[in-house]
Formats: sequence, C-alpha cells, structure tokens
Amino acid sequence: MKKNITINLCGRLFQIDEDAYDMLQHYIDSLRHSFGKQEGGDEIVDDIEARIAELFDELRQQGAEAITIDHVKDVITRIGKPEELAGGEEQADEAEATGHRYDSARSAAQGIYDNVRARTAGKKLFRNPKDKMLAGVLSGFATYTDTDPVIWRLLTVLFTACYGIGLIVYIILAIVLPEAKTPEEMLLMEGKEVTPQNLADVVVEKDETVRQRPNLLRTLFSVLLKILFGFFVAMAMVVCLFLSIGVLFVLVVIVCALALPITSNMPFSLDTLGLAELYQANPVVLILFAFALFTLLLIPIYAIIHMVLSLTGKTQPMGIGQRIAWIILWIVALCCAVPCGIIMNQYSEQYFDRKYDHHVSYRYQGVKMSEEDRDFLRKGGWNLRTAVNCDHYTWSGRYPSGDEEVRYLDTYNENCEAILQVERSESVEPGIYRMDCLVRAEGPGAYVYAMAADSTYLMEIPAYEDKPAGLYDLLQQELEYGRDKAGSLKYLSLQVDSAAVRHHAECLDGWSVVTIDNIVAADGTIAYGMTSDMTITGQQCRSKWFSATDFTLTRIGDLPK
Repeated sequence: MKKNITINLCGRLFQIDEDAYDMLQHYIDSLRHSFGKQEGGDEIVDDIEARIAELFDELRQQGAEAITIDHVKDVITRIGKPEELAGGEEQADEAEATGHRYDSARSAAQGIYDNVRARTAGKKLFRNPKDKMLAGVLSGFATYTDTDPVIWRLLTVLFTACYGIGLIVYIILAIVLPEAKTPEEMLLMEGKEVTPQNLADVVVEKDETVRQRPNLLRTLFSVLLKILFGFFVAMAMVVCLFLSIGVLFVLVVIVCALALPITSNMPFSLDTLGLAELYQANPVVLILFAFALFTLLLIPIYAIIHMVLSLTGKTQPMGIGQRIAWIILWIVALCCAVPCGIIMNQYSEQYFDRKYDHHVSYRYQGVKMSEEDRDFLRKGGWNLRTAVNCDHYTWSGRYPSGDEEVRYLDTYNENCEAILQVERSESVEPGIYRMDCLVRAEGPGAYVYAMAADSTYLMEIPAYEDKPAGLYDLLQQELEYGRDKAGSLKYLSLQVDSAAVRHHAECLDGWSVVTIDNIVAADGTIAYGMTSDMTITGQQCRSKWFSATDFTLTRIGDLPK
C-alpha cells in the first residue's frame, strides 16, 4: 500500500501518492531548468503548473481519489517534455553561441535521464518469471526499463564473448535479484498500483495461457540464444567443477603441510613443498591462505544446499541483503587467497631454484653443469670452446643401439639460442683421413667439423625431418659389400643377421651417419667436434637440440709428395 500526501498546486489541494509526487516534482524542476535562462521563463513555468492543476482537477471531477503515477505520465504526455517545450529557438541560440555547448550537452544528458526515469518510475527490479529463458534476469531488466528483452539478451551474448564478462555478471545478478513470485511483486515490477482489481488481474493472468502471434525471426533468435546460453552455462559448470576439485586438493595439501612437522620428509610437508622458510618467516600467510580456500569452497556449497532446501519448502529463500553479504565475503576470500598464493609460489620457486642450483653446481672449465655432464666431458677429453644458453651438454637415451644408458654430446634450448662448440684433439700419423660420426638435430644450423693444418672442414647435421630415406636398405648394402663405413661404428657389427639390422635401423630415431672426407693432417693432429657458433659455421642455428656421438677417424691415404 502506497502513502498519499497532500500538495498545493496553484492554490488547489490534491491527494497524490509518493511516486507520482516525485515524478511531478522532477518534471517541474526540469521545466524550470529548461526555461530558466529565457526571458519570461518563470511565467511560462507558472502557466504550465496552472495547466497541470486544471488537468488534475479534471481527474478529480472524474472520480479519481488520488493522483497516481499513471495520471502524471498522462499529463506529461499531453503537455510535452521540457526539451520539446523549449522548441527550436533555444537550440538555435545554443548552436550560435559556442559558449553554450556545455549546457547543450548537459541538456541532452538531462533528457536521457528524464527518459530513463520516466520508464522506471514506480517500478522495482525483479527477475521476471513470465518471460524467462534461464533465470529471468534480462526479462526483468526489460520490464523495468520498458524495453524489448531481445536487446538485453543480445548485449549479454556480446559481453559474454568478451572473456565471459556477460556470463559472470548474469550469474551474480541471478543470485542477487529476487524473483517476482507473488501478485504484489508482479505489480511492483510492472509499476502498477497494488489494488484489488490489479491483484485479481494478475491471478487470472497466471491461470490463463496467453498466446502471442508467432514471429519466426524472434523464435529463431530465442532458440539461438538458448543454445548459446546453454553452452556457456555448461562450460562454466565444467570449469567450476574442475576449479573446485583443484581448490579442494590444494586445501588438503596445505592442511597436511601445516599438520606435519616442518622437517618431515613425507609428501606434502612444508619442507617438501619448499614452504618451510615462509612458515618460519610469516606463518600467517599459510594460515590465511588455508582459511581463504576453505571459505571459497564453503560458501558455494552452502548456497547450493540452501537453494535446494528453499525449493523443497524446508527453509525460506535468501534475502537480497544476505545474498550480497555472501558474495562480498566470497570476493574477500578470493582477494586474500590470490596474493597469499603468489607469495607461496615465490618462496617455493626460490627454494627449488636453490636446490637445482646445488645440483648443477659442478664446474668444468669454468662452466656450471651437472655431475654427469662434467664426468662425460672430462673422461672423453672434450674441451668447451663456447657454451652459451645451453640447458645441458650431454644426454642419455635414444641411442641408436637402443641402450638407454649410453651418453653422448647433446644440448637443448627452447628458443634455439644455444651456442655451443665442444671439441677434442687426437694425435694421428700424418696423412689423409675420413671422419665418421652419428648425428641428429631438430632443425638447421648445427654442424660437425674437423680441423687440421689450419684448415676447417664443416658438415651440417641433417635436420630431424630430413633424415635419409631407406636407411634400412643403406645398412643392408653396407653389410653385403663388407665395407667398414658403418661397421666401424660402435653400435653395428658385421656379424649380425637381417633382423638385427632392422632393429638397429628402427632404433636410429633420427640419427644419421655423417662423413667428412679428405681431411689433410700434415702436422699429425686432428681436432673435431660439433658446434652451432655462427662465427665458425656462418649460419644462424635454428635448432632446439642437436647431438653427436661415435666420432671415428680412418686413415684413407698418404700425403701428396
């Protein structure tokens, strides 16, 4: 029931409800603002007020006991809006005087505000159950603003495409806004008076099925929106499920870590997670993070249980204030969990970085590396000429023979920025030599080389995609002809059958046999190795990894006289 007040308009007393009075007062203030700068503007407003009083008097004579908001809207429509009454003369004066541009913009904004207020005056915002696709949020906005719900649905789809903003806002509004369930709420949503007649109309409208003339375009658009909303809701539910499982797992891990002794070697202890230092320095971070995760899980679970109980009639639905309070508390928990998680991650990364740094703290020729890399290079007599951006220097596994324990020269860099030159020297009898080796590379730009008597011999390592075709046939031919080109390599012997050859061919996994012929060793020394140094190769390396092994020197001739 609305409260009526008595007003004095041009010497006449009228009964008017509060909403109608607010609209009338705003309308008269707008008139005074529009005509205030014109000469004789006050007289114009007084005349309009007198006309309004005459119209209200006519309504009273027709039996209206009090002026309602619908009466005020009708009077405003008959008299005209302030911008319409001001006419083109004021607009022309504003266009001529550049100093009035601000006033013109303000008048336009005032007109928009007046339009919105006229559409929403006397209404309350509810979720509309009569024309809903999901929760009735958009239909409620359309009823509140007296617009087409299709506009709001289209805007929601567009904003949902922008990183899911529309869907997030929709879910929040669906939680916060109440649904118009009773006849009184339906009338308030539509801005109608709560009278016995209107209440009866609402009850009758609920019992009757209103059939609208079908519109093909509207129907297709509605079906498309339902499909899109269903897809986004399904995706959101899947994401929320996985996030909930992840948050629950992290919460269990943190609780276990806090419960176990700090120096425990058990899984999920603070020391194992790298958080012992953080706990000793600031334990509040870990405790606050655990409570925040617990709140993030508890509030949605409580909301779902409360919703189910309210649907079954065992409890009352949440009010708007309670819903807003839970949402704010959930957001506060999220704002606590995120920075605490970032701090914990930083401490954990620093811990494991130091631990890994200790693992690779061995040095060989001034370069930090793992113990395995150092021992292989030292025992093999390999020298590091250049070593920049190399994640490692040797590797094991994927050896052509299938032996996973054999190590070989290898390096890796995700951005193809490894610059490596590793070589060793052998004293040989002066003569002409051939060097054979097994190599492989992910991309171009890596080379094997040999140096003798101030001459450098280069051979590019074939890229993984470009490994020789028919490798099994090639090895089979090598065996049939009895040549020692492949037989001199460690992984292959001349005394193997066809099945063994096929096995070795399958184990090559991108490995290729590379040969450098006619190496002239006049001084009795040959240095060889692999490199990606552009100053030597003349080509930029574009390979993430490259490998070499089984270097073999074979004397094939004497020096020319």
